Amino acid sequence: MSILENTLSRRAMVKVSAGAALAAAVPAGTTACAPEPAPTITPDRGRAIELLGAIWDQAHPFTLTELPYPAYALEAAIDTLTMEIHHGRHHQGYVNNLNAALEGHTALHGRTLVDLVAWWDALPQEVTTAVRNHGGGHLNHALFWTSLSPEGGGEPNGPLAEAISGRFGSFSSFREEFSNASAAVFGSGWAWLAAGADGRLEIVSTPNQENPVTEGMTPLLGLDVWEHAYYLRYQNRRGDYIQAFWDVVSWEEVERRFSVL
Repeated sequence: MSILENTLSRRAMVKVSAGAALAAAVPAGTTACAPEPAPTITPDRGRAIELLGAIWDQAHPFTLTELPYPAYALEAAIDTLTMEIHHGRHHQGYVNNLNAALEGHTALHGRTLVDLVAWWDALPQEVTTAVRNHGGGHLNHALFWTSLSPEGGGEPNGPLAEAISGRFGSFSSFREEFSNASAAVFGSGWAWLAAGADGRLEIVSTPNQENPVTEGMTPLLGLDVWEHAYYLRYQNRRGDYIQAFWDVVSWEEVERRFSVL
């Protein structure tokens, strides 16, 4: 069962009674136009941190964490300059813009990043776009960097390998389907291997910086197909970038996430 299931699977129910839920969430002294989001995610915090890492408990002011390897470490697939710009400028920009958007919304400062992104459409209207774009960008990239490794590549092992074969027929079939989904993203976005609330593996794509948590799914592996992720080396050859991605996937990290569902 997904650790996010307890809260995220309630999204449809909460939307039906959104008016009452949001009215009840407005703390004394605040205006009705700036309600707090729907109830916070309350799964086992230790398991949540296991799955998503320290990013789970990050709250305002958000910070950019260091790469788990040197910027040059993935050179076989992603060049050093791209890594430096992608992490140090693009990802940092999402962090800066998210912090700025939430600066005056002190009622939201205790919300975790995952909570904010999962419930972006239940937030005060003036911050929904920023949380959707910049909060999603921060979460997506934090997951992306830790899904890569200079010792990556190959195929997964153990229960994850069995689950992939059981769902997609074989690892090669999964890889082909994931690659096709990545190539088919129109414009900017992401492709994901995610687990539904029932634990079933799915390949999904999201536009821009949206994340599967918004739909009650748990992201296990994501591929950034924004042009800034690959253009310096690959230009318009997104397909070449996608194929190179498989050489640096940290299946150890993806297996770890899967093991705590």
